[in-house]
Amino acid sequence: MSEVLDDRLLYQGAEWDFDTLRVIHDACAEIAGQELGLDWYSNRIEVISAEQMLDAYASTGLPLSYRHWSFGKHFAQHEAMYRRGLRGLAYEIVINSDPCVSYVMEENTATMQALVIAHAAFGHNHFFKNNRLFREWTDAKGILDYLEFAKGYVQACEEQHGEMAVERVLDSAHALMSHGVHRHRRRAPDLQSEQKRERERREHDERMYNVLWSTLPEKATTPSTSTEEERRRALLQLPQENILYFLEKTAPRLAPWQREIIRIVRNISQYFLPQRQTKVMNEGCATYVHHRILNRLHAQGRITDGHLLEALHSHTSVIMQPGFDDQRYSGMNPYALGFAMMTDIARIAEQPTEEDREWFPDFAGSGDAMEVLRYAWSEFRDESFILQFLSPKLMRELKLFHLVDDAGQPALRVDSMHDERGYRRLRRALARQYDPALTDADIQVVDVDLNGDRRLILEHYVQGGRLLEDQEARQVLRHLASLWSYDVVLREVETPGGAALREHVVSPPR
Repeated sequence: MSEVLDDRLLYQGAEWDFDTLRVIHDACAEIAGQELGLDWYSNRIEVISAEQMLDAYASTGLPLSYRHWSFGKHFAQHEAMYRRGLRGLAYEIVINSDPCVSYVMEENTATMQALVIAHAAFGHNHFFKNNRLFREWTDAKGILDYLEFAKGYVQACEEQHGEMAVERVLDSAHALMSHGVHRHRRRAPDLQSEQKRERERREHDERMYNVLWSTLPEKATTPSTSTEEERRRALLQLPQENILYFLEKTAPRLAPWQREIIRIVRNISQYFLPQRQTKVMNEGCATYVHHRILNRLHAQGRITDGHLLEALHSHTSVIMQPGFDDQRYSGMNPYALGFAMMTDIARIAEQPTEEDREWFPDFAGSGDAMEVLRYAWSEFRDESFILQFLSPKLMRELKLFHLVDDAGQPALRVDSMHDERGYRRLRRALARQYDPALTDADIQVVDVDLNGDRRLILEHYVQGGRLLEDQEARQVLRHLASLWSYDVVLREVETPGGAALREHVVSPPR
């Protein structure tokens, strides 16, 4: 019997080679396709060293990215902590691309390679291909070529204009990355044509720039009529939430190569937007998939008890959720919450309680857990997923409660307990922590004083009295002023009501 079992093993000990990776991949693919019903891009698995993984960390998870000093700074920080044993390394990094590229560390054991292939090459890969946000906002076919184009373009600019000049533009663009995305529905970027259209786009932008700034008088004259005002604002596309887009199209003194670099940073920032909005779901999906696949491989006799225990040791470490009174606590672990919710949804579909039937009548007892999970992975983002699928049973198991910190009160208040009304309030409160409309500062370009000193005017729509941190806001505004070349004004206004709360004025460096 043991000989038959040994014949079925995917690998024997901790060692592996590329044939082993191929065998592991094919075994995972069989379970992912036939039993879990997953649909993924074709896979490309690349093996990299620990140093290369640290480098990928530093460049925001994109090993093909252009060079920038901040990446080197982050690399040094990560490397120092890793060498001193204060930080482990990710077992993998995966790129949302077609084909989907998974980078795995050569230091991984065979079991860890099996885990990360199941996790990244099938879990994340399925999520990237099928989730609505990724389908609508990213260009999986074009991203790899675009990264190569971006890297080459930045390098060519450094050779032509000098590293310091390029670095200054990248510094400022990076400071504004979180305000360099379109958050409302637009056509997905066609990254495949970016390099081909770079010259054509530059000529078009210069024409639009000339139309706008040729109407600018040397000195202030009579105020604009309402028609002229409307035409000017239409040309400027105001109000505008995407500050990098506005600068790329409108900043008066930027050279064409500087505009293209801003566009590169903006496109990469847009690429990451769905990942920021689906962290819990994406990691929960990948963790649930690798857990299902590895347990199934063990049941089939293709990995041993020892292999499974090694994988479970890593798995339980990843999904560990420190308590609120633990010094390691820093909020909800997305792996822990995501995996717990995926497991709970499967339970509700297959073994529901009466409470589950009352809360989830659409799928409780349906008998097909994967159908429900595939639907959830396809149609939701973190905020709506939690609002739709977090169950009272899981809230009890996670010991969730809601504290209200009211500056006007002398003590914290426990706002939601474990009762019918409390469950719904607790679920709404947790979901709101993942709502981009509430977590991201709403800052928009609202006007430009074309008839005067060309000041750029922005407004921050303050929610719940939460003003921007003054020093940080001024540092970012300095970068904005550097790209705009004139003074920048940021008004913080109350929402609702529109009352002015504070104003920042920053001049460009001289």
